[in-house]
Amino acid sequence: MRIANHAGRLTLVEPDPESSGGIRGIDVERAADGRFAADPQAVYDRWDEFRDWAASADLADAVPLDAGALGPVAPRPPQVFAIGLNYRDHAAESGMELPTTPLVFTKYASSFTGPQGDIRLSAGTVDWEVELVAVIGRGGHGIPASQGWDHVAGLTVGQDLSDRITQFAAPPPQFGLGKSYPGFSPMGPALVSVDELRAAGLDPDDLELGCLVNGEGVQKGRTGAMIFSVPDLVAELSAIVTLLPGDVVFTGTPAGIGAGRTPPRFLGDGDELVTWCAGIGQMQHRFVS
Repeated sequence: MRIANHAGRLTLVEPDPESSGGIRGIDVERAADGRFAADPQAVYDRWDEFRDWAASADLADAVPLDAGALGPVAPRPPQVFAIGLNYRDHAAESGMELPTTPLVFTKYASSFTGPQGDIRLSAGTVDWEVELVAVIGRGGHGIPASQGWDHVAGLTVGQDLSDRITQFAAPPPQFGLGKSYPGFSPMGPALVSVDELRAAGLDPDDLELGCLVNGEGVQKGRTGAMIFSVPDLVAELSAIVTLLPGDVVFTGTPAGIGAGRTPPRFLGDGDELVTWCAGIGQMQHRFVS
């Protein structure tokens, strides 16, 4: 199952066979005769019920969707968790020790945006960070890692865009603020359920992801290299907080960030950033001053 936020409405989607990389879909509220609200965020409070309905939904009347009208798949999450240094190669390029427990900070939901469009640069040095993003479908406290996937509604791809000057302006670093300017948390194009990925022959614990700047590959990795897997993160986070339906988890970035290059490289006016993850799709953004 795949869902998207199309023009602010919950949409059940599938790849469009007539458009390379495109998707088509049906409006859930209309197709379900009002059983589910149009609000994309509201569906996570009824995730099990929605999943059962979607399993038998008819996509015969699906229509092509305008990628420019796609928004974040969880636009107003109750909680946002972001994980730092979750890949060994990224920790190495950052010159930091490997974490023994997840390094957790937050990104603010006002920074969320969709998978296409322009993003305004902040005044500092703006860096890219491709990430697998998990959305919680079934909340809970004290969830064991062995049940972690059962609590995940699905996966999408995101960017943890980072103003490095703001991030490191004061000790200790202001991770959340430096990564939460408007548009600095794009997600999309769709949320893909774990069973959908498995049906396509993909391992949700080991997906390839990456990004390109102006057509040049700058990051490429596999989520199987994460220090803490998605089920591990569900367990580690829920050991302390109560996870809620619709919560968003940015799971960390592999090596290849601009700050780790010699010399460092950052995004500038007119740069094009393409972000992708196998089985999920891609995003495309242009940066403007």
